Amino acid sequence: MPHQDPPAGPIRVRGARDHNLRDVDVDVPRDAVVVFTGVSGSGKSSLAFGTIYAESQRRYLESVAPYARRLIQQVAAPHVDSVTGVPPAVAVRQNRSGASARSSVGTVTTLSNSLRMLLSRAGDYPAGAPRLDSDAFSPNTAAGACPHCHGVGTEFSVTEGSVVPDPSLSIRDGAVAAWPRGWQGKNFRDVLAALGHDVDVPWRELPRAERDWILFTDEKPVVTVHPVREADRIQRPYRGTWNSVRDHVLTTFASTGSATVKERLRGFLHQTPCPACGGRRLRPEALAVRFAGHDVVELSRLPLQRLVGLLSDLGPGPDGPAAVLVRDLLERASAVVDLGLGYLALERAVPTLSTGELQRLRLATQLRSGLFGVVYVLDEPSAGLHPADTAALREVLAGLRDAGNSVLVVEHDMDVARGADWLVDVGPGAGDGGGRVLHSGPVAGLQDVAESVTREFLAPGRVPATRAPRVPTSWLGVRGASLHNVHDLDVDLPLGVLTAVTGVSGSGKSTLVSGIVADAVARHLDASGASGRAAVGADSTVGGNSGDGADGDGDDPGQDPDEEAVATAARATVGALTGARAVTRLVRVDQRPIGRTPRSNLATYTGLFDAVRAAFAREPEARARHWGASRFSFNVAAGRCPTCRGEGAVSVELLFLPGTWSPCPQCRGSRYAPETLEVTHRGRTIADVLALTVDEACEALDDVPAAVRGLQALRAIGLGYLRLGQPATELSGGEAQRIKLATELQRASVAGTLYLLDEPTTGLHPADVRRLLALLHELVDGGSTVVVVEHDAAVLLAADFLVDLGPGGGDAGGRVVATGTPEEVVRAGTGTTAHHLARHLVPAP
Repeated sequence: MPHQDPPAGPIRVRGARDHNLRDVDVDVPRDAVVVFTGVSGSGKSSLAFGTIYAESQRRYLESVAPYARRLIQQVAAPHVDSVTGVPPAVAVRQNRSGASARSSVGTVTTLSNSLRMLLSRAGDYPAGAPRLDSDAFSPNTAAGACPHCHGVGTEFSVTEGSVVPDPSLSIRDGAVAAWPRGWQGKNFRDVLAALGHDVDVPWRELPRAERDWILFTDEKPVVTVHPVREADRIQRPYRGTWNSVRDHVLTTFASTGSATVKERLRGFLHQTPCPACGGRRLRPEALAVRFAGHDVVELSRLPLQRLVGLLSDLGPGPDGPAAVLVRDLLERASAVVDLGLGYLALERAVPTLSTGELQRLRLATQLRSGLFGVVYVLDEPSAGLHPADTAALREVLAGLRDAGNSVLVVEHDMDVARGADWLVDVGPGAGDGGGRVLHSGPVAGLQDVAESVTREFLAPGRVPATRAPRVPTSWLGVRGASLHNVHDLDVDLPLGVLTAVTGVSGSGKSTLVSGIVADAVARHLDASGASGRAAVGADSTVGGNSGDGADGDGDDPGQDPDEEAVATAARATVGALTGARAVTRLVRVDQRPIGRTPRSNLATYTGLFDAVRAAFAREPEARARHWGASRFSFNVAAGRCPTCRGEGAVSVELLFLPGTWSPCPQCRGSRYAPETLEVTHRGRTIADVLALTVDEACEALDDVPAAVRGLQALRAIGLGYLRLGQPATELSGGEAQRIKLATELQRASVAGTLYLLDEPTTGLHPADVRRLLALLHELVDGGSTVVVVEHDAAVLLAADFLVDLGPGGGDAGGRVVATGTPEEVVRAGTGTTAHHLARHLVPAP
């Protein structure tokens, strides 16, 4: 009798205590699609990722050679009594994993490798040309990169107009805007003066030859500089070397490791395609090889949907290397297309992708891995997906299950939850109010759990139109706009209302709002001299480390590790912008991290920590010791633990084993010196305050008015479960965006402000979406305009005005499909959004 494998038993979790989990026991079936639901911060991810996936990885690594373990990024061991029946696991998260400016769709999916191999083995070469290795078709290798631009594809140059925007100024008054601020800029000026140049006449009055020498000379004269004596210090003469403005800008731009400095210098440079390769980044020998009539660059620039069509049209053909490579490319590219990403091209840079797009690319790669008997743990794979695309996602999840795998999905999309085989609802609330499994079983069973917040939203229903839309106060007109897949677009956005820009994935929503509109309005405000420009998490930061940075926090929370790469994207072109006079302030709120190190946290970013430290400095014990607020920063030597230097943990290096971190033996994780913790406020040390949740701090710090408003804003936006000292690196993109929004909400409302938000409901439970909508309406009622990029039906139906882009993604998008109130868009019946909303909308009587 043939052997038959017994049915796989469930994954059994006993005594899970990670983060806010309350000694959780739960069984989830194998070989099924299991969706974890619950409000934001309820403990879903702690159970799926922090417990089940972490335990699976820990066990796998025990079988790996100790030396090899050092090369694998590991997650912390879970706090759990036991996990049984867990097979090997693969986590597919929403993070960028340090992607560089050269990372692309092709490199993430490895499709670029296959394409280069196809060109190498089966390409049409010019007569007499030698066959090239696959590396010769990559701009990231010495064999393939254009020798002139080193594979970058662009050339930077400096002109007089780019570095001297106002020639009426003298050098002393700042005519050379490209010079750095502070001492170095003063040094350039003093060296010029020592060389005999007049630094006090307007720039335009200097002779042309003198101006050209200052800007472009290759000479590097050395001269003795006698600085002007300052009252507070003695400055001795020194030897100064002159570098032309062009040399300074180009050299610093190429060598700096600071994204902020690079972005500032980029504004003084002209960027043009490389004259040698025409912006194609490769050597001529590689560009001369073609396949199906296209070179490798042309193939890489095709949307994947068109690339799949091109390869399919070739037919099966004879067997051989070309046929094998074409089949491989076709199968793996089709998996990406099936996930709604057919509008992407292989050369599309990773930093320009949303985290949802990046996660689905990784998921598509897993589809071709051929693995079975593993657990896939996914983090909200529907993020950024239009509802029209979620059906394809559900088919992919079912395909992984049918191949013999278990699929665990942390998800807020109720369509995905309804299609699950098994549902685990965690809650009922967030933080300390959650951490319990309310239901683990078939989806329909959740309706019997009265405690569940999710059950109300799980049953399909229709939303009534409860209020009439607002009437716009005026209109912002954009004419002839182009960027990425948006070409010569005309659109009118109402001011004084809540507008939602929607459309299928890749239709151009973020390009329109975060690219075209943001850039055009920012330029208008700069040109008009308006001071109210704030790009939260982009060009600058509202909030930031506010004060604490002066004490040495030093983290730039508004800068994303990928910002340098994002900055290389093309700038928007706009033929005309009308109605912008009604906009007095621009606020962009995106999902970039609020900090890159654990030293940046919720309290430092929002500025709450300034008020808290000041309160501690007012305590009698602190006053008696003459301690100021800086004493209570864990980034200042006087106040922090000397052993861990304010980290709260120490690194333990092990021979042949991966390094690990353990709580600091002196401060036990508090980060502070023992003397600092001798001062208390209402019986709590400064470390105790950082350990409070926002909800707890609202009561504990109600005597600190400067902190109360910020705490209330965080609580109102659904972040009451976060701890004040929670490191920025542990926050999701959605949480980071809502923290930025809360930071803005605590400021005084300014009429005429234009808020631009990119998918603010990412990571939000439908119950939390309601709270977010209430705050957005509050901003509009205060005289502001809110424009959101969104897919969520609740947001679309609550908006005053909709702009639907499409009709498809990539080259098939970038056009206005429909505009108007939600009811008008539904009545028009044009596009997928109208059909989606029609399923939800109950017209007003």
